[in-house]
Amino acid sequence: MFQVNRSENRLRKLEEKRFADLQLREREHLQEWLANQPDTLGEELLIIQKEFDGFADTRERLDLLALDKDGHLVVIENKLDDSGRDVAWQALKYTAYVSSLTKAQIIDIYQHYLDRFCGGGNAVQSICDFLEVDELDEVVLNPGNDQRLMFIAANFRKEVTSTVLWLREHRIDARCFKVVPYGFGEELFVDIQQVIPTPEAADFMIGMTEKTAEEKNWHDTMRQRQRFHEVYWNRVIGHLNTKDATKYKDLSSSRNHWLSIPSPLENTHFSLVLQKRHIRAELFLAWPTREETELVFNRFCARQAEIEGKFGQLLEWIKPEKKRTARIQLSKSSDPYSDEVVDEIADWLVNTYCELETALRGALNEISESRLSAEYGES
Repeated sequence: MFQVNRSENRLRKLEEKRFADLQLREREHLQEWLANQPDTLGEELLIIQKEFDGFADTRERLDLLALDKDGHLVVIENKLDDSGRDVAWQALKYTAYVSSLTKAQIIDIYQHYLDRFCGGGNAVQSICDFLEVDELDEVVLNPGNDQRLMFIAANFRKEVTSTVLWLREHRIDARCFKVVPYGFGEELFVDIQQVIPTPEAADFMIGMTEKTAEEKNWHDTMRQRQRFHEVYWNRVIGHLNTKDATKYKDLSSSRNHWLSIPSPLENTHFSLVLQKRHIRAELFLAWPTREETELVFNRFCARQAEIEGKFGQLLEWIKPEKKRTARIQLSKSSDPYSDEVVDEIADWLVNTYCELETALRGALNEISESRLSAEYGES
């Protein structure tokens, strides 16, 4: 930090000091500075208690307890020249302790603070004024698990910074502020800077945290879906075995959203499929080339009227132009992951597949035999 001498157009470096060398103490000095000027921490805060010790079965005291403009509790832990190794653990304990405080308890804590340190006042009205509301019934104080942590020190040990960064990755609002005293003659200056996250990076880090949380939620959902699929397809296989225990004895469950069932024609299989908004039973064609798939698909299409007549209703005949796959299917709008229709969907899939397999059986066998005949005829 520098002083500007405007008359000489020169800078003069201020001398960085240690709190200990200046005989400044944590509670008597730093804590009082912050309690009386909390906006030095970069935002509007309402200090509601200092040296708070209202924890059951413990004599521990947190340095400062505050409310932010959203009604969240903020635990502020102060150190001087060195953060020490245990400050993060202490603050986490205190945050856990205050996480259960109710609105009535917060008002009572603040009222005691006003009476003891501020010459009295109305806690409810002061909180309303701070939050800019007419009635305290309009807001929630200390919602959920959204308590915040602030660490103040001249230097932070790695144990502390690593913990704070880890907490932020898990969407806990923890911040570090570096406070450094400077001397200039008989005058004393204090510089307080947010270092984790830096103000410039705060929005970016919030965005990255939200992105990470979104990805984690997606992965958690996918793992749940995979477990659901495995259990569900076992149930479907059980239904199939009641139809023909010999035919489906080798079927095994899957963690995918589809269950494959062999067909007599190579490069072709039946599938039972669960999608987010629909279910379907299908014959799936996937030959080595797009031309081969199209050739076989057209042979099925030539018997469309016969197949749909046996099936009893119209089917969906799907051949994407640029893909080497094709499908003959029947789909139904439904939410397969709803507990209310799990058995209903299993019955529909099994019955629809069985009817589809029966309707396609003749065409499958004929196309399979004709391809074998052509292959052996050429040899």
